[in-house]
Amino acid sequence: MGATNAQWMSELPPKLWDIPLHHLSIPGSHDTMTYCLNKKSPISQDKSKLLQVLNKVIPCITRPMIFKWSTTQALNINEQLDAGIRYFDLRIAHMIDGSEKNLHFVHLVYTTALVEDTLTDISEWLQNHPKEVVILACRNFEGMTDELHQYLATCIKNIFGKTLCPRGELLTLKQLWTHGYRVIVSYEDETTVQRHKELWPGIPYWWGNKVKTDDLICYLESMKEFGRPDELFVAGINLTENFQYILGHLSGSLKKMTLPNLPYLNEWVRKQCPGPGTKCTNIIAGDFVGSDSFVSDVIALNQKLLTD
Repeated sequence: MGATNAQWMSELPPKLWDIPLHHLSIPGSHDTMTYCLNKKSPISQDKSKLLQVLNKVIPCITRPMIFKWSTTQALNINEQLDAGIRYFDLRIAHMIDGSEKNLHFVHLVYTTALVEDTLTDISEWLQNHPKEVVILACRNFEGMTDELHQYLATCIKNIFGKTLCPRGELLTLKQLWTHGYRVIVSYEDETTVQRHKELWPGIPYWWGNKVKTDDLICYLESMKEFGRPDELFVAGINLTENFQYILGHLSGSLKKMTLPNLPYLNEWVRKQCPGPGTKCTNIIAGDFVGSDSFVSDVIALNQKLLTD
């Protein structure tokens, strides 16, 4: 299914080019960079002391378990872009003993990919797809000092340059294209956002923290009852393991937990509607985004806007 959605934004019906980005249906990936977790990297300092002790005492058991329950994606960044993903959940961190300016991504353990290299890959992809717009959600920031925040903000501005959409009024695709904007960067550090007009505040993410699909769908439906934010926001259809679940599924993995439930989650996705209504969805982010019709299903929701 790979490249069929590589230019889906430019291929939308022209009527949809005039609809604000926060009213469109946009596919995203949860914990985007976990396809390249490093089995040899240290455990995130944010994690429990118990986990760190277990990793030192019985690494032959702990490490493989951490790895298989931390991996949420199989496609690399270019493959996700080609598949049609336009929202990226980037958990950024600096390892305690890491190189001074080398920033990694993290989910329990750190990635082999460096942040600067990945942002450059995205920029190069956008040069070859000039009407696609991406939303980069920079989050987590484990081990980040003020100096490193400034370094990262400078990297973002140097890499994306004039394609960065400055924060303010959310635009339509046509307006973004007219101004040459291709990238929206949300940054979950308020001080850094205040210093740089190119950075947007954090994008709300509806995270259910649920093991079971039914519970996750109930959570998402309850959030819809409160009404959608009047801005970009994410509904996460990602299931989340807990320690009790892992103990009961020692030979399992997040992938084995997720894949059998994707048909039920995508059934919920296909029932959603984008738009300004209080119960409308916007960005929908999932795990293992190349495994089924998820991306195409999210994009197809935009057709419902043509019947309004």
